[in-house]
Amino acid sequence: MKKEFDPIIQDITNYVCDFNDYSILAVDTAYYDLLDSLACAFMALKFPACTKLLGPVVPGATMKNGVRVPGTKFELDPVQAAFNIGALIRWLDFNDTFLAAEWGHPSDNLGGILAITDYLNRACNKKFTVKDILHAAIKAHEIQGVLALDNSFNKVGLDHVILVKVATTAVVAHLLGCTKDQINNAISNAWLDGQSLRTYRHFPNTGSRKSWAAGDATSRGVRLALMAHLSEMGYPSVLTAKTWGFYDVSFKGKSFSLQRPYGNYVMENILFKISFPAEFHAQTAVECAMRLYPLVKNKLNDIEKIIVKTQNPAMRIISKKGPLHNPADRDHCLEYMIAVPLIYGELTAAHYEDAIAKNPLIDVLRDKMQVTESDQFSKDYLDPEKRSIGNAVQIIFKDGSKTEEISIEYPIGHKRRRVDGIPLLLAKFKTAVHDHYSNEQSQEILDLCLDQKALLDLPIDQLMGKLVR
Repeated sequence: MKKEFDPIIQDITNYVCDFNDYSILAVDTAYYDLLDSLACAFMALKFPACTKLLGPVVPGATMKNGVRVPGTKFELDPVQAAFNIGALIRWLDFNDTFLAAEWGHPSDNLGGILAITDYLNRACNKKFTVKDILHAAIKAHEIQGVLALDNSFNKVGLDHVILVKVATTAVVAHLLGCTKDQINNAISNAWLDGQSLRTYRHFPNTGSRKSWAAGDATSRGVRLALMAHLSEMGYPSVLTAKTWGFYDVSFKGKSFSLQRPYGNYVMENILFKISFPAEFHAQTAVECAMRLYPLVKNKLNDIEKIIVKTQNPAMRIISKKGPLHNPADRDHCLEYMIAVPLIYGELTAAHYEDAIAKNPLIDVLRDKMQVTESDQFSKDYLDPEKRSIGNAVQIIFKDGSKTEEISIEYPIGHKRRRVDGIPLLLAKFKTAVHDHYSNEQSQEILDLCLDQKALLDLPIDQLMGKLVR
């Protein structure tokens, strides 16, 4: 008798195969998400630590009618292309974010989605359009985000990119034309894999792997989907099997909880990193520091202490004392991300590099910070109707005077601040394009991408061709 797959797996498969009720808000948000992700990729191409990892697995291993990697001249097989695109989007910690019991960056899945559709259009005469990519992105976001709402992988030491791999596997398998049985097989293999530890995100091992881990996960999703398309077998009780299943081995015996059915929710509520390339739990803290900058820029040596109130996740993962050894360490340090804008009045990717980090005043201000958890911020963080990411900062001077407490609940990229955020997101995209391409090519790209209606009907291989440099 044929064994039924775990319900968690079947639910994902049924969603990717059967759901077509995309909301206008979700599609519009997915459009902006695509532009934002491309902007992040173009910006990452300025950093040698990223570009050294790009290209084929071994030199010269290109592919006729292969996948184009935006902003480069590479044509690669879809698995390696997914790694390249995913690493570029994620490198600067500047792409979208979804925060819940688990946090993550669902646009990481675009690495696999863009790779497989460009490949299928070019090599297999498929007709995927940008609209199809947005629909696939909505589904990948939803799978990753809904699984994250109630289930904390970080609390058992696993990295959130496990959800990138699961989401990419499911969506890419569907794009490949897999049957429901084949998609179940693919997803089960994603859960069966050994999973990434969070070691590379935390002291004393914080390192650059956190910038390519999602590229690795989305590329693995493509690989597993391609294998499933060849009818490679699956493992129906991979989650629930006693002793050997994922729940017993990796989740302390607990089963997953799903807070809501799959739909459009995650894309509609996605958070954009628009103003600052900073770990998202620090976004409002950086904005607080920016507001305080005019008041303190000439009085930095007069500061006695800096009072910071934050949410529980920030306390757990980015509040840290002691030496910071590299950019990956610094962009996951709450205190560093507050100190820099207090000194410079801005925070860019360049501020995490050694040239700025050598400024001794940064560590002086870090040492003066007293970071505590606000119970209200922590409560509102998990409230599905609020989903806030609050921080508050106040400066106390040596003479006893003090600034007002600047408290911000919602970052500029939050759903509640879309009216303020979208013009800045478009400016981020325009700047990234102009900085990377010639004037003529950048204008062609902007004319194409900023006409939303026309772009959605464009075959994806034509868009990817326009982005070749």
